[in-house]
Amino acid sequence: MKKILLVRHGKSSWEYSVSDRDRPLSERGINDALLVSTEVLSNNLEIDAVYSSPANRALHTCTIFLRQLNFPFEKLEVVNELYDFSGDDVLQFIRNIKKDINTVMIFGHNHAFTHIANSLGNTYIDNVPTSGYVALEFKVEDWSKISKGTTLQTIFPKHLRA
Repeated sequence: MKKILLVRHGKSSWEYSVSDRDRPLSERGINDALLVSTEVLSNNLEIDAVYSSPANRALHTCTIFLRQLNFPFEKLEVVNELYDFSGDDVLQFIRNIKKDINTVMIFGHNHAFTHIANSLGNTYIDNVPTSGYVALEFKVEDWSKISKGTTLQTIFPKHLRA
């Protein structure tokens, strides 16, 4: 059994004149990432590996989650292929994950994550929002064999805000 935990980066700030890769999180992005990661913590997940896009906003979101989940930072891997907006590179990356890893958390971008959630999950999602979390499960033993799986859970900030 394989599980993918997709987390779209938090809302970014457009206040600074920086490249797309360097855009930081906005205050709302930080707060939403805290909100969602706190909810994810209640799932008591056993995560084997965490991968993040190198973009500042994705890495910052990842940092917030890792702190909340008490996941060791040294087990985080930054992967250039996850700086992908179509989903093709992300899917290729997933299919090449080592067989002995069962549950992965991946931090990245849209439209890639909405595309993957809809292509691989069994629940249609109009849009994975910023700081959105989608858990997918597959009844296979090898990542190269994943196809249609089950959407186990979605956690979106708007459902958690008071």
